[in-house]
Amino acid sequence: MKKNVLYRFHKEIIITTILLLSICSARAQQYPRDTSYSIHSAYLKIKKNYPEVTPITPQKLTTIKEKRDEVYAHVGGRDLTLDVFYPKKKRKGGYPGVILVFGGGWSSGSKANQVPMAQKLADAGYVAVVPEYRLSPEIAYPAAVHDLKAAIRYMRAHADKYNLDTTQIASLGCSAGAQLATLLGVTGDLPKLEGDEGNNDHSSDIQAIVNIDGIVSFIHPESEEGTYAARFLGGTRKEAPEIWKEASPLEYVGPSTPPTLFINSSQPRFHAGRDDMIKILNDNNIFNQTLTLNDAPHSFWLVNPWFEPTFKYTVEFLNSVFTKAF
Repeated sequence: MKKNVLYRFHKEIIITTILLLSICSARAQQYPRDTSYSIHSAYLKIKKNYPEVTPITPQKLTTIKEKRDEVYAHVGGRDLTLDVFYPKKKRKGGYPGVILVFGGGWSSGSKANQVPMAQKLADAGYVAVVPEYRLSPEIAYPAAVHDLKAAIRYMRAHADKYNLDTTQIASLGCSAGAQLATLLGVTGDLPKLEGDEGNNDHSSDIQAIVNIDGIVSFIHPESEEGTYAARFLGGTRKEAPEIWKEASPLEYVGPSTPPTLFINSSQPRFHAGRDDMIKILNDNNIFNQTLTLNDAPHSFWLVNPWFEPTFKYTVEFLNSVFTKAF
């Protein structure tokens, strides 16, 4: 009798455990994901033509603190999270901030792709925030923009926690993330792109832009965007011309656009609209720089030897734009 009772007890525990694991697994997979673009996949692709490259990796830096998977919004039945990297040493007035937007054709990518850069920026005296955001397999534009603007508002709402100077926040993005980071920078608190995902009593305004090999227009004659953009924008250029225009940062560039840095590969496709944006910036006496890494492939920021100069150029630009007194 005792053996039978014990057997049933163990059986119930096993069944309960299996059910709990199944529920957790279902929750973890409740939205579609494209995991094809990562540091490793970019490295393997680049290595075919540049056998000397090595992939970047996260670091353990004693000068910084890290907060992982902080919830900044709850949308579509799930939490959106971000990772924060910031200096251990407190500074009166706080440190400038950077929101880092990963790329992947608006379809793939993850926070992990931006962690090494965020860690280095924190070590250099910045509050570096890497948010996840909803991609095209899950939902179309403008959800990604709403998510990222909510992440900026979260930064300002929690400034004391991370010793952030809310008057000095830059948006940095790579590839598709650069298009989004530039859009964040040129639209300020534009109501139609703001969304309502939380902390709406704070601003999503940006004070500097770092565009790493990303287009600034979907509709420019130089643009070659097609299938991936169509998935992101909810239709082809012919089917949704107004959305393609609305999502193009170049449409908003003007006197209030913040200082901008372009770091580019040698591939013109990823510079669509850049020169026209630079002309507008120059016409309005807005500080900007363009740095090209000769012979560099797209995704150069995810491998050595190009990661270090990308970081160097970024910090030098941000240091020149933001007031930093250490």
